[in-house]
Amino acid sequence: MIFDFYFCIYSLDIRRVGQTNSTEDSTRGFWRLIATQFQVAFSDNVLKNLIIFMILGLNVSIAEKQKISSFVGALFALPFILFSTYGGYFADRFSKRSVTIAVKLFEFAVVGIVCIGLAGPDRAILLAGIFLMGALAAFFGPSKYGLLPELLRESKLSWGNGVLELGTYSAIILGTVAASYMHDIFGARQLWSGLVLMALAFAGFGASLGVSRVPAADPARKFRINFLAELYRQLSRVRKDRLLALACAGNTYFNFVGCVLLLNLFFYGTYVLRVGDTAIAFFNVALALGIGAGSMAAGYASGGKIEHGLTPPGAVGLSITSMVLALPGWRPDAVFAWLSVMGFAGGFFIVPVSAILQHVPEPTQKGGVLAAANWLSFVGIFFASGAYDFLTEILGLSPRAIFLFCGALTFAGTIISLVLSPDSLMRAFLWIATHSMYRIRVEGLENLPRRGGALLICNHVSFVDWLLVMAGADRPVRILMGRDYYDKPWVRPLARVARVIPIPPVVRPHEVIDALRDCSRAIGEGDVVCIFPEGGITRTGRLQPFRRGVEHLMKSLVAGNGVVSPAGKETAEDLSGSPPIIPVALTGIWGSIFSFSGGKFLWKRPSLIPRRVTVRFGKAVAPTTPADEVRAAVEGLMK
Repeated sequence: MIFDFYFCIYSLDIRRVGQTNSTEDSTRGFWRLIATQFQVAFSDNVLKNLIIFMILGLNVSIAEKQKISSFVGALFALPFILFSTYGGYFADRFSKRSVTIAVKLFEFAVVGIVCIGLAGPDRAILLAGIFLMGALAAFFGPSKYGLLPELLRESKLSWGNGVLELGTYSAIILGTVAASYMHDIFGARQLWSGLVLMALAFAGFGASLGVSRVPAADPARKFRINFLAELYRQLSRVRKDRLLALACAGNTYFNFVGCVLLLNLFFYGTYVLRVGDTAIAFFNVALALGIGAGSMAAGYASGGKIEHGLTPPGAVGLSITSMVLALPGWRPDAVFAWLSVMGFAGGFFIVPVSAILQHVPEPTQKGGVLAAANWLSFVGIFFASGAYDFLTEILGLSPRAIFLFCGALTFAGTIISLVLSPDSLMRAFLWIATHSMYRIRVEGLENLPRRGGALLICNHVSFVDWLLVMAGADRPVRILMGRDYYDKPWVRPLARVARVIPIPPVVRPHEVIDALRDCSRAIGEGDVVCIFPEGGITRTGRLQPFRRGVEHLMKSLVAGNGVVSPAGKETAEDLSGSPPIIPVALTGIWGSIFSFSGGKFLWKRPSLIPRRVTVRFGKAVAPTTPADEVRAAVEGLMK
């Protein structure tokens, strides 16, 4: 099979490597790719759900039905575990367009096997068809995602991914509904369903021919059969970054629990609600629609940055809705509504998780890390089928009890993840605060370096400036905060979670030096540190003069090894290669209850809730820039 596949790809790769595509041809090819992917996702879901509906109609025990349904889910996931890395090899070694066409050619043979199984019906042949369809999807996946940057300009890449995901979810919804109607309409004559799948395969093949011709990315790449060694190397890299490791675990769990819930939904509808196949199909539609809406809402709520503070609310929403569905007495329309809410929470959960997986790895390691994360997600799907069989066969749990179990497991996992990464809880608090009392607009976020240390210099307008800066950034920001404010009982818990660096009054010079050394060390280790150099909250709303010695403070902090001496002299001589200084301005906060407007702090009536605040990041300046020029840069951002 491997040699036949190689020959087919080679024979279809008819474009010269040096040739390029016009913009018009690439755009047309992109839409042909979307059509091809839509057909693949639609046909996969028609076949998988059709077989599950056929299993539910068998004259066997409930336990046997549950066992076969679990096996179907595992059988579809197994090819992704076995072949995903090989699909990545073919996508790099040959033209991705040629791989796509070759996959579509093999689909004719697979659908022919499915037709034989449906004509019987023959359960063994149908299960073989499920496995082969999953194998085709595993080989197609890397080429599908890899084609996007080759067909679209970088400025349209995010839009292209959105269109691709929208098409995929639409295909899942329509494929699920179509499977239920085909099962009801064709009855014992399911060969007609196979013929429909064959017609769809022809349509998909025709669409694939219109994909723009692209050269091979790495024609010299060698085939390696041991994919487990590569996976081990990538997972070792993931373990070194706690946030990345938690995102990878969250992605795997989401696919695991989602598969368990989907399997449970068939039996919940059939034996608890006593509804037919069509109603169960619409339950799946509710879940998919909810995920789509939740994903769009999460993208909007993130404010153009990676907001992993959305993950805890999403996880809690998944837990609560799952537990609610375990309660007795629900009508089908109420279940439809609750499943929509569950899907919405799932979208809130998975969007920031996926963004972290795409953003955090180094560019040279991103592909490998994403491949490892994708492999783990299908391992989760594979084991979900076995877990469902264990819950029903060994533990004897009912469909309602399984909903309760999944809700409790999700809640426990959320608590554990927050203990391991309390920053997510802090981000969740900031997101809620900035979407109730405040509406934050972030400008110039591209000026904040994606990696490495940096020093932020910000104006000081209110007691909550430090929270607004952290909420506006898409990276964790450590704040240099006065000890008198840090020690307040309502500040200290949040400050500890945010790893705030307290600094004592200037009357304790040795403790001040220790605090500056902590700042210098944090920046040297790649953290972002923010200081408010005015030394206090403005009483007029205007930028106040910077404190004396701020210029030496900036140089010492960015130097990495230098610390300001009691006399204010630098001990570091070489500032080359130091992290940048980023001027930051907060506007719109003056007049809020936490500012000094009106001649007093706090006890006054706010002029507007929610208050619109802008966090504006300026362009980086050199570490040797005089303090007056940095102050002028901050002041310029305030206008």
